[in-house]
Amino acid sequence: MKKKLQLFVATALMMLGFAGAMLQPAYAACDGKGGLQGGVGCAGESTTQPKELFGDGGIFTQVINFLLFFVGVVSVIMIIYGGIQYTTSAGDSGKVTSAKNTILYAIVGLIVSILAYAIVNFVTNTFLSK
Repeated sequence: MKKKLQLFVATALMMLGFAGAMLQPAYAACDGKGGLQGGVGCAGESTTQPKELFGDGGIFTQVINFLLFFVGVVSVIMIIYGGIQYTTSAGDSGKVTSAKNTILYAIVGLIVSILAYAIVNFVTNTFLSK
C-alpha cells in the first residue's frame, strides 16, 4: 500500500510540474504589455504559439483538450485493468466485486469528465461569445 501511495504522489507531482510548465505566465518575458491577454499576445508573436486564450486554437481549449484526452486514456486503462481483474478472479466474490467496482468507477469518471467538458464549453461559449 505504501508503494502505491508513493507512486501516486510521484505521478501527481510530475503532472503538477508538467501543468505548471505548460501554464507558466506568458507575460513574464514581455515588457510593456500588461494583463494575461497581453502576455498571450506577446507569446503569440512567434508562429507556433496560439494568440488567443479562448476559441478554436486558444490556449484554454488546448489545455482542456489535453486534460480530456488524459482522462480518457486513464479511464480506458482502468477499464482494461478491471477486465483483467475480472477474468483472473477465479470466482472469488471479493475479487469479482473489486473488478466490477474498478470498471464502474472508471466509466463514472469518464462520464463526469465529459459532462465537465460540456459545462465548461457551454459557460465559455455563453459568456465569451463576441
